[in-house]
Amino acid sequence: MTRIRFRPLLSLHIRTSTGYDELEFQVLVDNHVGKDGAEDGSLVDFRGNPVDKSRTGGWLAAGLILGTELSERVCVMGISMNLVTYLVGDLHLPSSKSANIVTNFMGTLNLLGLLGGFLADAKLGRYLTVAVFASIAAVGVTLLTLATSIRSMKPPECDPRKGGQCIEASGQQLALLYTALYTLALGGGGIKSNVSGFGSDQFDPSDPKENKSMIYFFNRFYFCISLGSLFAVIVLVYLQDNVGRGWGYGISAGTMVLGVAVLIGGTTLYRFKKPQGSPLTIIWRVLLLAWRKRNLSYPSDPDFLNEYHNAKVPHTHMLRCLDKAAIHDDCATANEDSKNPWIVSTVTEVEEVKMVLKLIPIWSTCILFWTVYSQMTTFTIEQATSMNRNVGNFAVPAGSFSVFLFISILLFTSINERVTVRIARRITHNSQGITSLQRVGIGLLLSIVGMVASALVEKRRREHAIHHNFNIRAFWLVPQFFIVGAGEAFAYVGQLEFFIREAPEGMKSMSTGLFLSTLSMGYFVSSLLVSLVQKATKGRWLKSNLNKGKLDLFYWMLAVLGVINFLIFIAFSVKHQYKVQNLSNLEDSAEELGNWKNLNLNNQENKLEAEEEEEA
Repeated sequence: MTRIRFRPLLSLHIRTSTGYDELEFQVLVDNHVGKDGAEDGSLVDFRGNPVDKSRTGGWLAAGLILGTELSERVCVMGISMNLVTYLVGDLHLPSSKSANIVTNFMGTLNLLGLLGGFLADAKLGRYLTVAVFASIAAVGVTLLTLATSIRSMKPPECDPRKGGQCIEASGQQLALLYTALYTLALGGGGIKSNVSGFGSDQFDPSDPKENKSMIYFFNRFYFCISLGSLFAVIVLVYLQDNVGRGWGYGISAGTMVLGVAVLIGGTTLYRFKKPQGSPLTIIWRVLLLAWRKRNLSYPSDPDFLNEYHNAKVPHTHMLRCLDKAAIHDDCATANEDSKNPWIVSTVTEVEEVKMVLKLIPIWSTCILFWTVYSQMTTFTIEQATSMNRNVGNFAVPAGSFSVFLFISILLFTSINERVTVRIARRITHNSQGITSLQRVGIGLLLSIVGMVASALVEKRRREHAIHHNFNIRAFWLVPQFFIVGAGEAFAYVGQLEFFIREAPEGMKSMSTGLFLSTLSMGYFVSSLLVSLVQKATKGRWLKSNLNKGKLDLFYWMLAVLGVINFLIFIAFSVKHQYKVQNLSNLEDSAEELGNWKNLNLNNQENKLEAEEEEEA
């Protein structure tokens, strides 16, 4: 008899720029749970044998994995949040080019997260992927330490404020810098997409004790990322500006090397999940087969499509052209075709690809938020360098002002889950409180307000600097940091929740990939807009000397684009139909079986809410 078992869906990782959180619960139906704790028998020890729970996994193994993520955060945040000041101040690069270097670096890092996820799912597994890419990250940050420490890698010093003509860094001097940054991007992308999943593999969700530990794991994972980010923007940024870049990046390199050593040192303690194939392979295969069979005629009845009657997802007429991937080729028999996925796809695979493509309209409107967010690590930091940053006799490093961004993210994430969502639940009588698209919409609105605030502050800063020869205090930047940080608390959680809920059951790992791609595209769009604005205005808006430029107009342009993007988002959101969740499907099935009273779902939901409040 099938056993109904309730437990949190802990593969749902909600990551802000500083961490992760869990959002939803799901009802799982299974027939058997192996004694090794792996429902599909895919968990093994380092020798490939079924895991012994008394000797592997648990907090010791998870703690070692947390150390790797802590090291990655220290490296990436310590570099990205203060890199633009080095490019402009030490390498004498134009402001626009410096901003593009930073955004291209961050965009590539997030994009390469897709590669890391694909390799882990398809071939290497999470442990080997994290170990290899963490080693690559250590090499990258070591190269960056050398690039910023070797004197010949920088142009002669100068002070443009004294009328000196500064010489830009040459291509040869930038070569090592680029090599270091993109080596780090490759390593960081591989870590980003796998380390949280590898940590959660160390706990058995079928064991009540380990299941509860898994919840605390994500809380501590969140804490480690927050701790690493705050340490980077406060301590490392200070060392970079006041002691030397070599010292700041050298500590990051040492931290990353230590993280790799700790990870590898715990090899015998880990539980390993065997690779089970990547959803990207299925998507590519369906699209390829649909193209190859584009000249075939549609069958007279969908029943003739491959595995139509065994489909796990109902057949739809949306994107009908993809149905051709499930048509049997006349050159071979149907029985032969159906066994080879590279000859014919199943209806289930085709429908799952359709569900992924259905997310693209919403996906496209999420990109601009991260374009706005990228300004917090580029032009906003440059604004801080031109403002009064003194607190008494202490000059706050420009890059350290991003600490207000992280404080805002942490504050509003906590407020959202503990206050906003609970109030919304009582008003809407919806267990979610605020739907995922509503969260995204609020985040988009706040990003627009953040750009308006940025434009007003920049105009005030430039007017005081030009007309009164007076630098206003850098703490005027705090509102835009707080507003954009609050926007991220809504948008980041909403986007990832949306992609996880709406992704097909067989492609859940695609959700993180879709989300990372919005971040990546947001950074790349920022680089594109900066280049286009430079050409359209002939360099009048974005200058290395902000007092001679019109940065506020660039911010206003982003605000206008944000309004247009928000209206398009509203149009797509109204038309979007949420996928029926597993809980609803289970209720319908239970009613058909006449066993609804035995399931007692309401009591289970109340119990879960009580446990959630207790843990909070």
